[in-house]
Amino acid sequence: MQVDQATVKRIARLARIRITDEEAKGLETELSGILDWVAMLAEVDTKDVEPMTRVVPIELRQRKDVVDDGEIAADVTANAPMSEDHFFVVPKVVE
Repeated sequence: MQVDQATVKRIARLARIRITDEEAKGLETELSGILDWVAMLAEVDTKDVEPMTRVVPIELRQRKDVVDDGEIAADVTANAPMSEDHFFVVPKVVE
């Protein structure tokens, strides 16, 4: 796929990159080469390939979904400016 200089300048403007006319000419060939390479991927037959999320098939470990306070409430509120009965105490903001 061929990319012209106007397209390169438009892409640069959308990316908020300032480029000169000389840079645009160089990027014209680079972007065309990249798009040609991507077009080659469309030629690969993937009909019998099943979708995958990773190369190595693994199963993630799962844990029970249990609500727990972690039994470290004292440690959590230790650095609080004010705490009471393992809860943070904050000043009243609504009168």
